[in-house]
Amino acid sequence: MSGRLVHVGSAVVDYVYRIDALPAPGTEKTASSYARVAGGGFNMMVAARRTGMRVVFGGQLGTGPDGDFLRAAFAAEGISTLTPPSPLMDSGNCVAMISGDAERTFVSWPGAESRLTRDMMASVQVQAGDWVFTSGYTLSYPGSRDALADWIEALPAEVPFVFDPTPVIAEIPRPILDRVLARTTWLSCNTSEAAAIAGSGDAQTAAIRLLADHCRKAVGVVIRDGAQGCLVRLADGGTRAIPGFEVAAVDTNGAGDAHIGAFVSGLSRDMPPCEAARYANAAAAISVTRHGGSSAPTDAETQEFLARRVQAAIAQDREREATT
Repeated sequence: MSGRLVHVGSAVVDYVYRIDALPAPGTEKTASSYARVAGGGFNMMVAARRTGMRVVFGGQLGTGPDGDFLRAAFAAEGISTLTPPSPLMDSGNCVAMISGDAERTFVSWPGAESRLTRDMMASVQVQAGDWVFTSGYTLSYPGSRDALADWIEALPAEVPFVFDPTPVIAEIPRPILDRVLARTTWLSCNTSEAAAIAGSGDAQTAAIRLLADHCRKAVGVVIRDGAQGCLVRLADGGTRAIPGFEVAAVDTNGAGDAHIGAFVSGLSRDMPPCEAARYANAAAAISVTRHGGSSAPTDAETQEFLARRVQAAIAQDREREATT
């Protein structure tokens, strides 16, 4: 078992509706299915947990039906919570509409996870071997960003800190974002988020700028590009594009979370960064073949998937050699 993942992000309840296409303004759609599931940061925690890490949650859960629902989901996955429930409000929620092309649209309502104070964070103590993670969602909340940024800056230098800016990056005040990036050990973002921080350009150009101008203490950055895979840029100058895997996607919700959780889990077990990125690509590929945001595979499933892909590549090479 690897070291702990200390997740100081946000967890919410997702209300998921499956529809053939988004409704036009002023019209209505009837969903083909509905589910109430744990979401937000829970998806990343599940990915790390299922691929070998111990996981603890240092964010805030609420008091009420949604907070109770999340605590039960945490317990089912073996994830413990380091902070007491908020006495002020319930946990937040998010309406997710999944369309027929496997894409998704979200509307969220912040709850207890949007209120972190220095006193709450005092109970979140890191240990030797821990990895710490947060996302842009928690930093976007006016009621949590300052306390969380202070706590991140105070982390011991030897503790790796992983940051995912998420699609709400524009809602994070730049001074807060700069402080968090300056402490980041590994940045994992998609191409749009990389451009929002580093400016326009291809992924390699963005990665170089991210390390040179924004994440000066980082070991590396990962820029995710959906089904295409990801690009890994190391602080020592090495760059490598890690191809994705072709699968029949049914639900892309949570794919980025699966990727980040598996990547951190791989690093915590001393996988080289590019190997951990390929492992993460595989975990994300498996996750999109399943419904639900917390659809990350186990380590055994991911390793089996990779082994099958290697065997298939070998068979294709032999077939090509036999026909030449």
